[in-house]
Formats: sequence, structure tokens, C-alpha cells
Amino acid sequence: MELCFPKEFIWGVATASYQIEGAYNEDGRGESIWDRFSKTPGNTLNNDTGDVACDHYHRYQEDIELIKSLGVDAYRFSIAWPRIFPNGYGKPNLKGLDFYKRVIEELHKHKLIPFATLYHWDLPQALQDKGGWANRDTAKYFSDYAYYLFNQLGASVSNWITHNEPWCAANLGYGNGHHAPGIKDKKQAVQAGHHLLYSHGLAVQAYRAAGLWGQIGITLNLSPKYPAAAEEEDIQAALRADALDNRWFLDPILIGEYPEVIWEIYSKHGLEPQIQADDLKIMSTPIDFLGINYYTRSIIASDHNNMFGFKHYPGKNEVTEMGWEIYPQGLYDLLIRLKNDYNNIPLYITENGACFKDRLINCRVNDQQRKDYLKQHFTAACKALSEQVPLKGYFVWSLMDNFEWAFGYERRFGIVYIDYPTQQRFLKDSAKWYRDFLNSKRS
Repeated sequence: MELCFPKEFIWGVATASYQIEGAYNEDGRGESIWDRFSKTPGNTLNNDTGDVACDHYHRYQEDIELIKSLGVDAYRFSIAWPRIFPNGYGKPNLKGLDFYKRVIEELHKHKLIPFATLYHWDLPQALQDKGGWANRDTAKYFSDYAYYLFNQLGASVSNWITHNEPWCAANLGYGNGHHAPGIKDKKQAVQAGHHLLYSHGLAVQAYRAAGLWGQIGITLNLSPKYPAAAEEEDIQAALRADALDNRWFLDPILIGEYPEVIWEIYSKHGLEPQIQADDLKIMSTPIDFLGINYYTRSIIASDHNNMFGFKHYPGKNEVTEMGWEIYPQGLYDLLIRLKNDYNNIPLYITENGACFKDRLINCRVNDQQRKDYLKQHFTAACKALSEQVPLKGYFVWSLMDNFEWAFGYERRFGIVYIDYPTQQRFLKDSAKWYRDFLNSKRS
């Protein structure tokens, strides 16, 4: 496959702490909201928890060797806040910090670039007991946690991501309760979203204050919205959907304001977030790059029965095991739009991948659908690059099968198969294809 990626383009794989680490009660780690949530019966499929997950905490050396064998340049991982500050603040847990120091040292040994995410949803439960992200104080605690890590790890990590998908943390955690902490309160969800973005701004300021030479950004899950029909009502509905799901998080960070159309709807229903004087200025502290998690698109039609005046329509293409339509054109459209609307900000695809029904047969997983998915999305990214989109790197989600949040261990996104009873790792055909693709680029 001839693709136009420049030599300096960064290829990687991505994971998240709670999804892979296990060792939930070892070396002084505190309880996270996902520990509490997953141990509450009925919250996860088969009542699965992340107690063991992929046992990465004990197998990180083996896993990093495996990453190296794929021929990638970089590894995106997340740091578990409760490992560093078991109560969210106070005295740091040095054993937790030492684990990440060992991971980073191992990455450097294998000449892999670390991309560290500060928050991938595992809030210390002690902070949730004080209101979690609906409490403004959590943003300050996050800033202190970030500043501590920048000072401890900033010399060996030069690529930082503040948050992974604040839309999900706010709306799934506090809005519909599908994720930890399992709260169903729209007003709390909107306020939590605001505090997540505010904490991001505080963390970026802390990074600048630490005087480090690397780069810092945020990762947003973005899904382009397409009108179901070429009628004005559907076009306007798609624009509202975009303002609600995409621009509500993009605009405060990149232009320092919330989309007016959504603010008006929230205000009408008494849901607008409580904001203090400098919040938007802090939230829009300049970042070095924007991370994008792209999985699918949304097709939108007008619906006057909905608060926001729209509803979702299913697409006509093949879907993944998550029920998400496979639509590579959406990635291209998204990249072009971000370039045009947000002043050419440098971009990384920090997650892209697919969940299918993988079967291990004679130590092999033939996941042709995932290979096709990746090829199609790489092609879409290449097309965007050819039109001068400042795309700097691409991280496949995920390195390995893992705890897929409320879906437990049934949904597999990895390019590496995990046999959970034995914790054996097997390269799926998609991993071998990715390795061969990267090798062919360098030969």
C-alpha cells in the first residue's frame, strides 16, 4: 500500500491504565471510581472488573518488547491518578510513581517515544466522595497532580495529554450513568464537563510553569455530523449536533468560548454551567497539539421532540461489534475541518481502531476486517496529509484487548489478542499487517 506519510510521521499504539494494568490494590494504589463502579453488580457486562485486566503492571517489560517488535515509534499510555495520589491529593505514593518511571525507562531502552495521558477516567474515589468532577476543587487537585508529574517525569517524557475524551467522562459518567461514577444528572454532567476543561487549562499552565521543553495537548473524541437529507431543517439539526458534541469541547480550548446555540438551550433548561471570571481564558491557554479519537460519524435529522432538536439515523455501511458504522471518509472530513476552523493546529490521531468478534484458532487470529479498517483509515489520513493538514502521528487503538469499560472483556479492540485465563499475548493478523506496513515504509 503506497501511502504518502512523511518520514518524521509518528506511528504508535495506545492503551489506558485501568483497562490494562490490574494490580488494583498493590503498592499503595488508592481506589478509583472504576474500581467502585465495576464492583457494583449490574454496572458492567458479566460484572467484570479491572482488578487483573491484562496484568500489565507485572508484565510491562514483556508488553514493551512486544510494542517494539511491531516497529512503531511511540506508545501512548495513561497514568493512574490513584497510584500517584491514593486520595487524589496530599502525600504522593512513591511506589506508584516508580512504576511509571520503570515503564518510561523501558520505553527509552527500546527507543520508543512515550506519550503520557494524565487522565483516562480513573478518578480517585476519595475525590468522587467530595463530588468528583462536579466539584470545582477537583480541577485544582488535578492541576497539583499534573504539576507533580511534570516535575518528576518531565525530563524523560516530552509529550503530554491532559485528558482523554472529556465528553465521555462528563456525559457517560455524570449524564447517563453508563460509566463511572454512574450518576444520571444532566446538570452535573454539564458542570463536570466545564470543570474537566478548566482543569485542562490549569494543567497546561502548570506545564508552562514547570519550564519544560516538550509539548502538551488534549485528546477529544470527535464525530463529524452529516444531515440525513439536504433540507434546511436537517442541515441546521446537524450543525446543532456538531455544536453539542464537538464544538462544546473544541471551542473553549481553541477559541475561548462555548457555542452560543448550545449555551442558549442549556440556559433555557437551567443546565448552563456555573463559570467564574477567568475560566474561559484559562481553558483556552494555548496548547501545542490536539489529539483526535475517531471511530465513526453521525447522521442527523431534525426532531422537534428533542431538547436539542435532532435525532440520530443509522448509516448504511458495515458496522463494528460496537454497532459503529465504518466510515473512513469521516476521518478525512474531520481532519480537513479542524485544519480550516482551528488555525492549522498540529494534530495527532490518538485513537483509531475497531472491535470485532475475534477468535483464537491454533494460536492465530484472522481479523481481516480490522486490517481492512486500518488500511481504509490510513488512506483517509494520507489523503488529508496530501492537502496540507498538519497531522503529525497516528496511534492505533488498542495495543491489546483489554477491559472495555461497561462492556467488560467481551469486546476486543486489540491488535494483540489476550487469552485472559493464561494472560498469553498473540499477535493478531492485523498486528502483523501493521508491522509489515511500517517495515515497508522504512526499507
